[in-house]
Amino acid sequence: MKKENTLILFDFDGTLADTAPDLAAAANQQRLRRGLAPLPLAQLRPVASQGARGLLRVALDMQPDHPDYETTRQQFLYDYELAMTEHSRLFPGIAELLNQIEDHALEWGIVTNKISRLALPLIDHLGLTERSAATVCGDTTAHAKPHPEPLLHAARQAGYAPFQCIYVGDDLRDIQASHAAGMPAVAAAYGYCGDALAVSEWQAEAQAASPGELWPAIMRLIENRPQAS
Repeated sequence: MKKENTLILFDFDGTLADTAPDLAAAANQQRLRRGLAPLPLAQLRPVASQGARGLLRVALDMQPDHPDYETTRQQFLYDYELAMTEHSRLFPGIAELLNQIEDHALEWGIVTNKISRLALPLIDHLGLTERSAATVCGDTTAHAKPHPEPLLHAARQAGYAPFQCIYVGDDLRDIQASHAAGMPAVAAAYGYCGDALAVSEWQAEAQAASPGELWPAIMRLIENRPQAS
């Protein structure tokens, strides 16, 4: 265990990277196949962190119990994989934040529900692979967020105790997973944030309205965290 350090873990979609344009394009492909007009990005963006389940719900009013759901989900994933690097970029200010974290001799990692075959090429495309102290995808462990195991796995992989970690995410599941893992959480309120409960009701220890607010929020949590007993 690294006794006097901190690991900052990040969700990927909607927290580090703005991937909504490419995810929305894949969702709209499913509408076009059915002769429907594409939906505006603003309508699909809030559920981008929810992946196929959220995007197909909004784009097609299709739930997992629909008889065509699995076939449509696979087509969505196929379409997305073909063009997932077209418009996806780090949010403005995230590159500077990661540099700041490293300049302070801290480490960071990624915990995402995105499956490996979609997450890892995109993480590499954005130049993050070699810098991440731990990268955990939706199929790395037997569970996905809001289960705590992906976060605990990342902590173990990087050599940290849970109390030494902070998790940053833009979905209620991120905050639930963080708390279940015994880690304080920062809600990335600039992200996609879902279309249900307001961010102010997530009970995160801190909120950031922009990537520029993440560093002071992280520093406050580090300064105020309890020490191991």
